[in-house]
Amino acid sequence: MELGILVPIVLFICITYAIKIVVDARVRSRMIGAGGSEELVNSILRDEEQRRRQSSLRWGIVLVSVGIGFGLIQLFGWHDVTPGMVAVLAGATGLGNLAFFAIARRLG
Repeated sequence: MELGILVPIVLFICITYAIKIVVDARVRSRMIGAGGSEELVNSILRDEEQRRRQSSLRWGIVLVSVGIGFGLIQLFGWHDVTPGMVAVLAGATGLGNLAFFAIARRLG
């Protein structure tokens, strides 16, 4: 991939993420400044932290399962993109999501 294409994409992602962080901070600031109950603010922040952890868990499980899918592709010696290769990767992603669902259900 050329650097001329990669740099604008990364720049766009960084700007978008920075805007998200600023907006989230302003929302928290307004919730605290609006005089809402401390219990409500703590509940919202606790829920947000739990969602962030579950998101990390989901991505970790899905990426590990996709890595296993790529390992299987390497093991079978496939070099060209075939429907079987795509099916292995799609199946690995689906199994990763199902594993996350099962783990999240046990935790929650």
